[in-house]
Amino acid sequence: MIIKTKKLKIMSSALLILMILSIAGCSKEEISEKDKPFSIAVFVPGVLAGSPTYEMMDQGVRKAAVRNGASVKTIEGGFNQAQWAEQVTALAAEKSYDLIVTSNPSMPELCREIQKYYPEQDFINLEGSGIKDDQVSTFFFNHKELAFLLGNFAGFLAESYKGDENKPMKVGLIAGQEYPEMNNYIKPGFEMGFKNVNSDIELDFRIIGNWYDASKASELASDMYANGADIILTIAGGANQGVLTAAKNAQKYVLWYDSNGYAIEQGVVVGSGVIREDKAAEEMVSKAIEGTLKRGTSISAGVSEGYVDFIDDDPNYMKFVPITVREKMDKLLDQMRTGKIKLPVDN
Repeated sequence: MIIKTKKLKIMSSALLILMILSIAGCSKEEISEKDKPFSIAVFVPGVLAGSPTYEMMDQGVRKAAVRNGASVKTIEGGFNQAQWAEQVTALAAEKSYDLIVTSNPSMPELCREIQKYYPEQDFINLEGSGIKDDQVSTFFFNHKELAFLLGNFAGFLAESYKGDENKPMKVGLIAGQEYPEMNNYIKPGFEMGFKNVNSDIELDFRIIGNWYDASKASELASDMYANGADIILTIAGGANQGVLTAAKNAQKYVLWYDSNGYAIEQGVVVGSGVIREDKAAEEMVSKAIEGTLKRGTSISAGVSEGYVDFIDDDPNYMKFVPITVREKMDKLLDQMRTGKIKLPVDN
């Protein structure tokens, strides 16, 4: 009996050890999974270098990641749009990323299609509109308000530089391509802006056909300056450099759209808008990491909310822009920043 009891005690001890090891093993796996950092893929539909909004997106995501202990991998998709779907699908298929963040008006629909095959994959698109029952989270910047500010500035400047009273006043807009935001918000908002100053001002609108041909952009801009435009708003990606070259040669002016461009060509870039994609990215990604961002969240924001604006505190702006123009802009900016003037859009 003593031997049997001893054997039973040994067997019981062994079973207890096995149970403890088993529980410990499970706990280790659970802890390992729990402690695994939140993983983010930033997909750039293009390249980072020379793309201010994509650079801001990446910076904002990384700020949120550092603060919340998440990991980030940035993937550049290049300029071939036909490859973007395949590239983002490959990221989702890895099942390694808790969140994929991107930015381009064409990306929300692409992400929605991919999500049909990978329903667990979460997406944030910083430059897109939400739809009913959406599962892709989006942030819509009010481009109409930003373009309206730049249009007013162009109008103020055109009036200040007009010489021959019989000469029609013109302002220019050059775009890399036509796309919904350009046709529905930017071009109408810009025109609304300078018409708000003087209804006789005419718009010269040209399309390059891509986002990289600086030579063609320079040819178009030179022709626009020769035909009476004193100032051109350029939204053409890498081709913007061609517009700057033409402006320098003609001793005319350029408006920058989405980031501080005053130092790029001092005295040539005389007005600059900004889209605070870094702020939107940091805020939305932080919520996603914390688990407080509801799937399919759609945010729309403009000047009064602090996500788009006209940069009026840069030394080059104050140096090269006449004080009469700056004073008019001050009044308009105050009205828009305080929400007294808002341009709602159907996003």
